[in-house]
Amino acid sequence: MAQARGAGRDPRARRTPTAAKHVRNEVVSDVRTDDMGPWLSPEDLAFVRRKVPTVYVDVVPVRLDVDGSLQRVGLLLRTPRDGTLLRTVVAGRVLLHESIRSAIARHVERDLGPMALPRIPASPQPYTVNEYFPTQSVAGQTGYHDPRQHAVSLAYIVPIDGDAAAQSDSLQLTWFTPAEALDPAVQAEMVSGHGALVTSAIAHLGRLP
Repeated sequence: MAQARGAGRDPRARRTPTAAKHVRNEVVSDVRTDDMGPWLSPEDLAFVRRKVPTVYVDVVPVRLDVDGSLQRVGLLLRTPRDGTLLRTVVAGRVLLHESIRSAIARHVERDLGPMALPRIPASPQPYTVNEYFPTQSVAGQTGYHDPRQHAVSLAYIVPIDGDAAAQSDSLQLTWFTPAEALDPAVQAEMVSGHGALVTSAIAHLGRLP
């Protein structure tokens, strides 16, 4: 006698879940929305960095006078793991579901503190776009190098109106005049292309000598 359909199958057995399901001609992911957090695990981040460019913001903090002229450029003094001293601008990744404006505000608060009072327009426009390359052979052509990844960076000039101060991962925040920021000794302390980034910001504001 023919065996009834489904007879002999363990009712407790479960099908192996698939990555996506088709429902009414739409693809529905099995990944829950609460799994789609803004931050990747170190392993996932390393994988992504090997496969695709990441999006960053570079922020040059400035002090302007009442007529909008550039007076000072803010640079952070940091100590990387090798123990050297270097100066950088404010920089960091743009997270999933985060607007560019929110990313700028988050990184400024992280590096300069909650009382920095950055002046960020509703629709910020970058003054330049740069690419950081992990290989020196390519980075040598552009001057922008990041050994960890290929990154596309949107660069912004952000006036600071409040009481800014270096936070826990920086040693010091120093406000340089444009001439001081262009001094070869200060430029030598900025690596990965940040010296060129600051120079282009000063040029954009019309303060190159």
